[in-house]
Amino acid sequence: MQIRQQGMILLEALIGILIFSMGILALVAMQSAAISSQSDAQYRVEAANFANKILGEIWLNTVRVGGVVVPASLDAFAHQPVGASSSCNFTGAASTDPGALVATWVNELTTGAGTRLPGATPSMQQIVVDTTAGSFNSVKVTVCWKSPNDTVARRHSVSSNIN
Repeated sequence: MQIRQQGMILLEALIGILIFSMGILALVAMQSAAISSQSDAQYRVEAANFANKILGEIWLNTVRVGGVVVPASLDAFAHQPVGASSSCNFTGAASTDPGALVATWVNELTTGAGTRLPGATPSMQQIVVDTTAGSFNSVKVTVCWKSPNDTVARRHSVSSNIN
């Protein structure tokens, strides 16, 4: 007795094409995820660079008399010190540093050509200075940005003591 198998080769070819197509689609999705992760990593590196840059400027431009940091000099670098860093929605006075270093830094971060962070606004950047006794002249810099695909702002914070 002979069984008729007409169309089996066509059916096997269609199943093979379906499996191959699913594999290609999975590779495309994986490539998209890799590109997104690479962009996120680049923004984090940029944020770390911006935070380190302003900390370096504060270190260099703080007035020291007799080897002691003058608190008023350090307090001038405070920028929008009100608000929790988890919300990235800061308020308070802008920096009053005499060299306008913080204003330049905020401008580069938010509107700089090529190296700015996406979605970063001046109200999303914060420098908190604590010169009270026992705080050891603590400075905390928080840099926030929001990529087009983000639902909440991302942030990078760095703390340092200026002596």
